[in-house]
Amino acid sequence: MVKDFILASQSPQRKMLLSQIGFEPAKIEPADIDETPKNKEKPSQYVKRMAKEKALFVANKHKGEVVLASDTVVVCQTTIIQKSHSDEEQVKVMQMLSGKTHKVLTGVCVVDKKGKAVVKLNSTKIKMKKLTEKEILEYVNSGEWHGCAGYKIEGKLAGFVKQMIGSYSSVVGLPLFEARNLLIGAGVK
Repeated sequence: MVKDFILASQSPQRKMLLSQIGFEPAKIEPADIDETPKNKEKPSQYVKRMAKEKALFVANKHKGEVVLASDTVVVCQTTIIQKSHSDEEQVKVMQMLSGKTHKVLTGVCVVDKKGKAVVKLNSTKIKMKKLTEKEILEYVNSGEWHGCAGYKIEGKLAGFVKQMIGSYSSVVGLPLFEARNLLIGAGVK
């Protein structure tokens, strides 16, 4: 069911997740902003800032409309995993995550009709099995990691996850519990 809000993202996964809970956006407009982390910015601060900046960017172009934006990063220790631009870079990412517990942080922001922004953070822990060189190469060669930072949980990588503590939808790209509550709080019914 189409609801009266704008999704500030071109992610098909985010649109699909929202549709799954009956919150299909009336419009989709990605935010074209600088996503460079600031010097010494913590990963949690970064994803919340990105979600808010994306939401405000689109809200400033559509005064009086509700806007939802989100940003997701994979964090290993304190390092934000950026999008890989080559198979070689992605092999290094998979080697870094192999056998380790890491976090997926997602910031979600809703700007209401009056321009007030509310931001929530979701943190999910993921424990990955120790990957063999063959498993890493097969995953990288599958190409399903293209376009995301780290990996896509909804694909082949799911077979390597030993444990997840938190929100599956957040790892896909949008914590549905937080998103739904923020949208309802902004008057989207």
